[in-house]
Amino acid sequence: MIHMEELIKTFKQNDGSVAVDGRDLHDFLEVETPYRIWIQRMIEYGFTENVDFAGFEQKSTKPQGGRPQVNHALTLDMAKELSMIQRTDRGKQARQYFIAMEKRAKTKQQLPQTPEEKIMLLLQNANEDNKKINQIDNRVKDLEHNKPLTPGEYNYISHAVGGAVNTYVQTHHLILTTKQRGKLYKDINGGIKQIAGIQTRAQLREKDFENVDRYIRNWVPSTATILIIKQLSEPVASNEG
Repeated sequence: MIHMEELIKTFKQNDGSVAVDGRDLHDFLEVETPYRIWIQRMIEYGFTENVDFAGFEQKSTKPQGGRPQVNHALTLDMAKELSMIQRTDRGKQARQYFIAMEKRAKTKQQLPQTPEEKIMLLLQNANEDNKKINQIDNRVKDLEHNKPLTPGEYNYISHAVGGAVNTYVQTHHLILTTKQRGKLYKDINGGIKQIAGIQTRAQLREKDFENVDRYIRNWVPSTATILIIKQLSEPVASNEG
């Protein structure tokens, strides 16, 4: 069985690119037309010298010697196209071989070669993994903190608000009308909305629970609210003489 590496002769050029031996490709494809005639016909398909191929002389393989033979270094792309042009099983096999060569070359370039490169790759992967873990942790924390209060927590806050208002009224021995008591509720609920940054109490989130609970425990109505309640208690002055 012929190994892939042995199918067609290739060599590295000065710029590091892989070139295909033109005569070896010609022999592998089993083209009956002599190489010098075949290669000229192939070049006429639109290939450019010093871009797609480069000619060079090499010693004749004939036992009796003779003038140097003209050979060509073909790019992998040109070699693939020449293989397709033949429309034979050999041509198909050669094209697959060149495609496999390209894949191996790209994989080799991407893999770290030196110990330093391997260490750098490990560090990069570790950093990427840490970033992903941190992003996931942050998303989880954000979801946990921003999830709505449970029904039990919401009821607790509602009862705490009512308890704070009743405690204030009883402590100060106040007798209030529904309207006056409403001013106290408006005051404490306004404070809750302000510290939580919300429009309605239904928008309270898990992250707000402790701050809101602490605020309710320490709540006292504002001076303005106290004055308004007193004004509501005062009798309206009569204009009658």
